[in-house]
Amino acid sequence: MRRCLLAAALTAVCLLSAACAPRDAGPAPVSTTRVGGASGTELAAVQILRRGNGTEPESLDPHRAEGVTAANVLRDLFEGLVTEAPDGTLIPGAAESWTVSADGLVYTFRLQADGRWSNGDPVTAEDFVYGLRRSADPATLSEYSAILYPLENAAEVVAGTLPPDRLGVRAIDAQTLELRLHSPTPYLLGLLTHASTYPVHRQSVEQHGARFARPGNLVSNGPFRLGEWVVQSHIRLLRNTYYRDDAHTTLDEVWYYPVDNAEAELNRYRAGQFDMTETVPARQIPWLRQNLPDELHIAPYLGSYVFGFNTTQPPFRDAPKLRKALALALDREILTSKISGAGELPAYSWVPPVSGYTQQLPDWARWTQAERNAEAQRLYSSAGYSASRPLRMQLLYNTEGNHRRLAVAMAAMWREVLGVETELLNQEWQVFLQTRRSRIDTQLFRYGWIGDYNDPYTFAEILESRHGLNDMGYSNPRYDALLAAAAREADPVRRMDTLAEAERVMLEDMPIIPLYFYVSKKMVKPWVAGLEPNIMDHHHSRHLRILKH
Repeated sequence: MRRCLLAAALTAVCLLSAACAPRDAGPAPVSTTRVGGASGTELAAVQILRRGNGTEPESLDPHRAEGVTAANVLRDLFEGLVTEAPDGTLIPGAAESWTVSADGLVYTFRLQADGRWSNGDPVTAEDFVYGLRRSADPATLSEYSAILYPLENAAEVVAGTLPPDRLGVRAIDAQTLELRLHSPTPYLLGLLTHASTYPVHRQSVEQHGARFARPGNLVSNGPFRLGEWVVQSHIRLLRNTYYRDDAHTTLDEVWYYPVDNAEAELNRYRAGQFDMTETVPARQIPWLRQNLPDELHIAPYLGSYVFGFNTTQPPFRDAPKLRKALALALDREILTSKISGAGELPAYSWVPPVSGYTQQLPDWARWTQAERNAEAQRLYSSAGYSASRPLRMQLLYNTEGNHRRLAVAMAAMWREVLGVETELLNQEWQVFLQTRRSRIDTQLFRYGWIGDYNDPYTFAEILESRHGLNDMGYSNPRYDALLAAAAREADPVRRMDTLAEAERVMLEDMPIIPLYFYVSKKMVKPWVAGLEPNIMDHHHSRHLRILKH
């Protein structure tokens, strides 16, 4: 009977996919206009880029924002010491050059001489000192302050036991900035592309307070400035002519549109309202591959799609056997091939494939699904649950079609294998974040994570007991000690080994259910030039341009 229920549920999901295919269901219209004119490189007279951008950003304060969609906008508004080329390669940003001491503990940055804020003020080393101290200051309420832990005294500043002026950063002169680390940090340059390390304009912050990141108030140092922000409508960025590299910026405006629903985003793209999307509905990928193959961009992405347990509340507090049973009972091959369907890699661990890191796999990752199901049933029983006493739980996800389809399929699998009764709940993105963070009204919830830099530590640190984004409430002293040891380890091989051991400890505790490793998937019009795939899926608008069409 249960097998029939699972088959029926998966069939319903597949039928839903077919029903929601593009309404015309026929071949996409073919344009006869030559993109880029005769040469293929001619620019359009109007240089405006329209980007679909998923959920509404929660903030444009670089030290308080935390979502991918906010980060997309912030990369256009601000520039860190280090930035990225179109292919993701790290290149000089607000700093023209840097040197590193022999022991790897002191980085000295020389700022670009022509760096300017969007009001014309010069960008100075003191701006970075102020920004980094503000980011670490607990009064800022940053959820990302732990990313600064490599800096000397950062952990103590974040904890409030030392004042922000004790952070390991100082201005040697107006153009020279020094960062002092508590231990060698090989990923530091990548970390410095993150919004939590951006400078902010001190006078604006002090004048406007919490409203400094609003239109008319926000002063930024990136290639664009904030023109308008109409919530649930659009964010309009205008070219910052004071930007140090404005000569190599082509776009005059960038419009970001919040669209929670991937289906709606694709429909607006096909209607010509957007030049590129943030994502693509998984159910429509087969049609898009057949009809718009040159506009569909799918590439490897440094991200993990997982579900998190609230380990601080029943029924999952002090219940590793129950958590593991639920993880084992999910058939990831079905979920990735039949439900997500964009080429995602089934995941049995937290850290995706990262250069130099040996991916960790629990023993059961090599089992057949039948063997996993049998072990799941044994663990479920040993945790005190049975057909007559089933687990009743809530699964929370943010409102979006792809998440719903996965949640429906997962609930069907748990009912099939274990008899679990799952209530599915969805919330709008910002409400979802608040609920998840509260650790009061959650049991199991969606938790995707996109790496902030290409190193396993960007994943490992999230589960450290004090981390602001550890919504699972996971706490294991052994895990924390291994992360601290990895942060102090100068030898790169031993460092990776220590991080691998930490992941093994975490996988035994199972505070999360890994499902798959992401791929980025978006639609891009043929007249958008300059976009290159990269593992971070970072596409700065200053690298893009609109061709004649």
